[in-house]
Amino acid sequence: MFETLTDKLQRAFKHLRGQGVLTEENISAALDEIRIALLEADVNLTVVDALIAHIRVKAIGQDVLTSLSPTEQVIKIVRDELITLLGKDTARFKFASKPPTVILMAGLQGSGKTTTSGKLAAWLKKGGHRPLLVSVDVYRPAAREQLKIVAQSIDAKIYEGDLKGEPAGTALVERLAKEARREAVLSACDVVIVDTAGRLHLDSELMHEMERLKKLLDPQEILFVADAMTGQDAVNSAKEFHTRLALTGVVLTKIDGDARGGAALSIRQVTGQPIKFLGTGEKPDAFEAFHPDRIVSRLLGMGDMLTLIENVEEKIDRKKSEEFAKKALAGDGFSLEDFRDQLRQIKKLGSIQSIMKMLPSVGPFQGMQQAAANVDEGQFTRIEAIINSMTKQERARHEIISGSRRKRIAHGSGTSVQEVNQLLRQYVQMKKMFQSLGKGGSMQRKLMGSLTNMRGMGR
Repeated sequence: MFETLTDKLQRAFKHLRGQGVLTEENISAALDEIRIALLEADVNLTVVDALIAHIRVKAIGQDVLTSLSPTEQVIKIVRDELITLLGKDTARFKFASKPPTVILMAGLQGSGKTTTSGKLAAWLKKGGHRPLLVSVDVYRPAAREQLKIVAQSIDAKIYEGDLKGEPAGTALVERLAKEARREAVLSACDVVIVDTAGRLHLDSELMHEMERLKKLLDPQEILFVADAMTGQDAVNSAKEFHTRLALTGVVLTKIDGDARGGAALSIRQVTGQPIKFLGTGEKPDAFEAFHPDRIVSRLLGMGDMLTLIENVEEKIDRKKSEEFAKKALAGDGFSLEDFRDQLRQIKKLGSIQSIMKMLPSVGPFQGMQQAAANVDEGQFTRIEAIINSMTKQERARHEIISGSRRKRIAHGSGTSVQEVNQLLRQYVQMKKMFQSLGKGGSMQRKLMGSLTNMRGMGR
């Protein structure tokens, strides 16, 4: 989401780094560039002006101008102010002292409330909770069925209730909500996630319904689900919802899209409420807690190694990875079957581009990000198909794969003989490289060489 803004901020910092001595004039010029970059990213004008004013006061201070590394000082000031803007600490999730905890999901129609309700349930399950989902959207026939499908996909409990032919309205909404809370107590579920109907803040009747739901359920969390793609519209809607409902937090969805990022930088300042979660994709696990410092690091091109490490620890089988490392660095090296298993492990983390976005975009990592941008993700599927088309013996001993065998493998995998040949060549090169590392070769030089090979796979 932040790629364009990150590029523009990097250009502003590059301009500063090119100055022999920092003065008020060239700092002001850089701040003007930063201001324009933020406005073009759809950040709220009032927020931008306040942010730039704070940065200017600190950046033109005598301590900065006379420091040994003034440019780094200015970048640190920008970083600190952005973190303050987004909230210095990761927002805590509130739980009831006596279960069940009630979470009320609010937002505009199409913002992704139903999908987000499911993702939140999956996130809570990982933390040892037993969530119960309920849809009180009695106005859109497909809404309740959609939540049922979402619940089944994550193996979460759902209360469907019986509409009993009642007309759609506030009375029916309140009955379903009360029954769901009662069901949670009876089934030992400690969290109730209430998926409400999408509504405009201008719709006084539906907003009044939300106020009644709040009074009825006394929820610990009222989360506003905002589509990051809508920019300032999301910010304005959140402000109005907060005025009526006293929101406790915001969930930004679709941040993996081409949104300009302004909503994320504006919404907390305008509403006064923290962003608690980010929806990072379509899958149930594409959901993460919002860490202001990590987002700012990504924004400034410094990467987000902590989130990457957490993803690796959660999704990668450590035992398999250690076994692969031992094999790869040993004399005989790893087989094609081992190689396929590692590809499957890497795919669990997401796309190569999404992984590389977690790395700094400056310094020695810059070339890695550029290389990753040229990797054809579909090629990994083709590689796996080629290896799957081999016999177990062929995967263990690649040298027995003759010309006729290559034709058979290509036909079975829906690829060409050239692609089979390319895979085998790259496999042999990688195998030799790892074996050389095991003998104490130059780690950095050879790892960069392996990345070059990976880049070749995408062509």
